[in-house]
Amino acid sequence: MRLKIRLLVAAGVVGLAASPFLWNLWIRSHYSPDIFQPADVPSARVAIVFGARIHTDGRLSSMLRDRVETAVWLYQAGRVEKLLFSGDNRSEDYDEPGRMMDYALAHGVPARDMQPDYAGRRTYDTCYRARAIFGVDSAVLVTQEFHLPRALFICDRLGIEAVGASADLHSYSRRSLGWSYLREIPALVVALIDLVRQVPPPVMGARISID
Repeated sequence: MRLKIRLLVAAGVVGLAASPFLWNLWIRSHYSPDIFQPADVPSARVAIVFGARIHTDGRLSSMLRDRVETAVWLYQAGRVEKLLFSGDNRSEDYDEPGRMMDYALAHGVPARDMQPDYAGRRTYDTCYRARAIFGVDSAVLVTQEFHLPRALFICDRLGIEAVGASADLHSYSRRSLGWSYLREIPALVVALIDLVRQVPPPVMGARISID
């Protein structure tokens, strides 16, 4: 009897430990048909461009630069009409959306077709605010392929019909990419909790027309 109990406990522990990995595999499999290379992305009115790290001198990190360059390409190719740049701006000297817009402006995107979201601190915040603040109900999501399944899952559950544009324009270091894929496993668990609770992000505000 004691052996059976130990085996059941061990099986339960293994099941709990494995469940985040299985959840990650299911999400990736489920949303993989909605992920496209930029040249194959279906047309949409809005592209949501997710923020990422910027350097202390204001330069975009390699992943963020690829996201913005992909968004610029989609705009110039006529695949999207508006770019919603969402990122972290919780301090005066750290402004992801502003730097993203500066880069896009320098590459030919007119200011009238760009909209900053200064409170996109997390993927959940970006998707929630896109729907609640900017009235976006369909969009192309622009980020790296490792991030797209989670972003698509969150937007889908928040009422945004979305497809993903893979922004992997360059090779990243094996360490950076490996850490990014590994980070998605606990991030997906947190996303599930966020979507069950559906609590508004810390920063909201009045509605803003994407136009």
